[in-house]
Amino acid sequence: MELPPPVLSPLRIIGLTKKFGTTTAIDGLTLDVPQGACYGLVGPNGSGKSTTMRAVCGLVRPDAGVIEVCGTRVDVDVLTTRKAMGVMLDPLQLFDRLTAWEFVETIGTLRDLDAETARARAGDLFGVLDLLDDADRPISGYSHGMRKKTALAAALLARPRLVMLDEPFEGVDPVSTRAMRRMLDRFREGGGTVVLSTHVMDIVERVCDHVGVIHRGRLVASGPIDELRAGRRLEDAFIDVVGASDVDDQALEWLS
Repeated sequence: MELPPPVLSPLRIIGLTKKFGTTTAIDGLTLDVPQGACYGLVGPNGSGKSTTMRAVCGLVRPDAGVIEVCGTRVDVDVLTTRKAMGVMLDPLQLFDRLTAWEFVETIGTLRDLDAETARARAGDLFGVLDLLDDADRPISGYSHGMRKKTALAAALLARPRLVMLDEPFEGVDPVSTRAMRRMLDRFREGGGTVVLSTHVMDIVERVCDHVGVIHRGRLVASGPIDELRAGRRLEDAFIDVVGASDVDDQALEWLS
């Protein structure tokens, strides 16, 4: 009996290290994202989440370690790894003088989609995201939430295997957040994998099924979200892992 081929992890990081001068942003980070997961990369501000995301996308050159996207090393063939990904970084990488139609169709051209397919997919995405009425306006006039939705549409357009999202729901209203979540659920139903970074525990509890906690550039906890929180709120489990400074009740006595 012939065994099926092994399932390659959509994202595998081993011993990732990155320094900026004397500051260590990532310190021997190792993680493995399961196929089809919505993996929340969480941690305090300055913990190394965004630097990790940028290293995966090939925008930051690590000092040490290996990053594999769908079985291909980023340092060996960055173009192949980028073709396997859709990306939304923070701050957003948009062309403000273009309309949403023009921007997303340009992304389609860069991803080798024919114009008809790119237009049809963009229309579907804009419809779900409630952007159709504004898609002919320049992005420069968009609100922060509209810019987020445009960036998500561009990330999903080519139906990548892995989507990397840095703070995707920050500044997005609840209705749009729900629409974006449904799109990501549909993407995962088709076998796609989502990695999102955030420091908002409520978002992770509602969206993710796996979580990795980064603290001072290291992965200090990882696994299915239900196992990590063990019946508690994720915020409580998070604080237990990264620690929290006690607040002196007398320090701000003048506020009361």
